[in-house]
Amino acid sequence: MMFEPSAVGATIKDEVLRFVMSAKVDESGRVYQVGDGIARVIGLENAVSGELLEFENGVQGIAMNLEEDNIAAVLLGKDTGVNEGDFVTRTGKVAHIPVGDMLLGRVVNALGAQIDQKGDIMTQHTRPIERIAPGVLARKSVTKPLLTGIKSIDAMVPIGRGQRQLIIGDRQTGKTAIAIDAIINQRGKGVNCIYVAVGQKNSTVSGIVNTLSEHEAMRYTAIIVAGASEAAPLQYLAPYSGCAVAEYWMEQGKDVLIVFDDLSKHAVAYRTMSLLMQRPPGREAYPGDVFYLHSRLLERAGCLSDRYGGGSLTALPIIETQGGDMSAYIPTNVISITDGQIYLETESFNAGIRPAINPGLSVSRVGGAAQVKAMKDITAPIRTDLAQYRELASFAQFSSDLDKETKDRLRHGERIVEVLKQRQYMPMALEYEILVLLAVTRHCMDDINVEDVPDFESELVAWFNLWHAQLLGELRGAWEIGAELEAAMLEGIGRCKAAFAEAREAARSRSRFEAGGAQGGGE
Repeated sequence: MMFEPSAVGATIKDEVLRFVMSAKVDESGRVYQVGDGIARVIGLENAVSGELLEFENGVQGIAMNLEEDNIAAVLLGKDTGVNEGDFVTRTGKVAHIPVGDMLLGRVVNALGAQIDQKGDIMTQHTRPIERIAPGVLARKSVTKPLLTGIKSIDAMVPIGRGQRQLIIGDRQTGKTAIAIDAIINQRGKGVNCIYVAVGQKNSTVSGIVNTLSEHEAMRYTAIIVAGASEAAPLQYLAPYSGCAVAEYWMEQGKDVLIVFDDLSKHAVAYRTMSLLMQRPPGREAYPGDVFYLHSRLLERAGCLSDRYGGGSLTALPIIETQGGDMSAYIPTNVISITDGQIYLETESFNAGIRPAINPGLSVSRVGGAAQVKAMKDITAPIRTDLAQYRELASFAQFSSDLDKETKDRLRHGERIVEVLKQRQYMPMALEYEILVLLAVTRHCMDDINVEDVPDFESELVAWFNLWHAQLLGELRGAWEIGAELEAAMLEGIGRCKAAFAEAREAARSRSRFEAGGAQGGGE
């Protein structure tokens, strides 16, 4: 086959014009010291803070300390395969994590790799783990409630979508249980959830996964795990990875709930890294920048303005105290960053009051702005009544002669405490919460025995489902409760109360009769 010389010349000319001469330079250095998950590297003069570095054996690391003659990098994997003299190469990228709906129902590590044996995460979207929080102009006020299904929280310390609400208390006081209840209660509400486990035992995380699966909550939940056996750098990265996954949904206009369990262990992991990298310590032997550690994480939560999609990211960080000391370094740091706290006290937990919320030290700085108005109107006196009850109860221990008003207040307070108790992993729908709280705040339960209050509560919900389903439907769709609806509900409560008292009296009569028959037979 013959080619025309002119055609060959034109082709060569086109190829020459398209040719771009460029040089690609890979900057590499060498490891001169490695141990405890930290590698010191020399030769990477142009590396930047937070950049991903790739080691000779394939392990990646993050450049953290940029010192005069070396770089301290934290390894995102085991350091057993990294040796002195190994080559280290810059990647020019920061750490990323895969994001998207494929993460729902999955358990992954801090780098987004699956650990639930269900196959790799197949998604084309990734996001940088570290990111600057949205600015003030990109946000709007928090006005929409995020219901937890826990009566004491929805009534006294309401949480809004886009709020940062701290859960704080000693070990084994039910902090994680509140967060899991909040996740379970988002079923059918269009809220994606993320649970970040930092420094937890694998058996604990497995139990949480099973609980969420039993309540069909894994369909809208992603779990990110950096367990107690993981290296400190992975525990340090996990909360930021969870935030990156949540921000992807938030910027699509969705509402997201993220739980950090817990930031005390997160601070310990960062302290470990800092000491190994010989960073100067600050107050209480913690690094001086530990406040920035949590502030740059929690500031990423918020409610975006309509111009930016209107999505929200609600954060529930958990902090563990020692001996109830809220004035320690880490707790005071996080309290000052968040929009309120739910304080759980050991004494109440051991006394059987669960959730063991202290109404005096628990507060929501968003307040009623994000609370359903019907709930706000009904539960307004609860906090005051509880405070009066606590004070009178401590005073009544030293006095046997109490006037009628004091006895009435004590009786009313006992019923409120009993109503606010709630079994674990059993969140309530909003209309049932309002119904039960209306009954107790309007003194409808004051003449019911304290031990009968839980049974009456269950009977009340069943009664309204059977006889007053229309009222519950009106309550479910109403932002506020009017005088007419409240009167109708109080009438229904009165009828249920009469039927309950009649049934109790019949049961007592039957029991007395059976006891008398048994005694007569014995004679």
